[in-house]
Amino acid sequence: MLSLLTQQQMVGVGLRSPHVSQVIAQRPDIGWLEIHSENYFSPASLARQQLRQVADHYPISCHGIGLSLGSADPLNREHLIQLKQLVDEINPIAVSDHLSWSSVDGQFFNDLLPLPYTEEALDNFCRKVDQVQSFLGRQFLVENPSSYLSFQHSAMPEWEFLHQVQQRTKCGLLLDLNNIYVSAFNHGFDCNHYLAALDPSAVKEIHLAGFTVKQFADGEIWIDTHSKPVSQPVWQLYRQWVQQHGAVPTLIEWDAEIPELAVLLAEADKANTILMQETPHGQITLP
Repeated sequence: MLSLLTQQQMVGVGLRSPHVSQVIAQRPDIGWLEIHSENYFSPASLARQQLRQVADHYPISCHGIGLSLGSADPLNREHLIQLKQLVDEINPIAVSDHLSWSSVDGQFFNDLLPLPYTEEALDNFCRKVDQVQSFLGRQFLVENPSSYLSFQHSAMPEWEFLHQVQQRTKCGLLLDLNNIYVSAFNHGFDCNHYLAALDPSAVKEIHLAGFTVKQFADGEIWIDTHSKPVSQPVWQLYRQWVQQHGAVPTLIEWDAEIPELAVLLAEADKANTILMQETPHGQITLP
């Protein structure tokens, strides 16, 4: 479905509740919109009714936070059923979730927690991705996380784990460049080393967002808050990616301290400018 996007539709923004009515009324010039899937599970809700109106005019991407793919728990069948109903109705250009876990014995946490990167965790995660793709009847995208701690017994780095997930399941990758930049600072690795380990042809979507620096007595940590404009180093990572691999459908994420819609559209314009500058003669090669 991502290949159906035209050159003018390559950059989108996250559809957040403060902007829904404005999007419906004004139909701003934006390529596509991403929703958080779980907010639209109820078919009779006002949110779902509004989404139907929006989907009449914009391609939609369904981005989830609740599958808990890395958990030892079995997949929540009711969650899968609701997701499939949404996907079947909206026919999104992409469906995605995270390289993370968030449940134990059916109890869910309000966070996307990091995995130990072991063979056991890899087998479990791949099995879950295979189940999701089979149930939905389509390719699924996995997003790299931001993280603030690591496990001593991890047997491989995150980028190798993610690459193995993609190779084994043939899922797509949702490449969050801000997450890589944040995690690289927190854990002391090289962003370029991470990016070089991934198959660029598997990257079907890119996320760009802002982060927050937290200062403590013994140092600082960077938090993926999605509450600020995209930082210049992340823009540079994006430009570098486009130079090396071509254009990929790109999203501006902003989930906290949400500004006016015009601010998000201005960030999207920056991404569009980079795409036009860094692709030969303005030609876009779709994934």
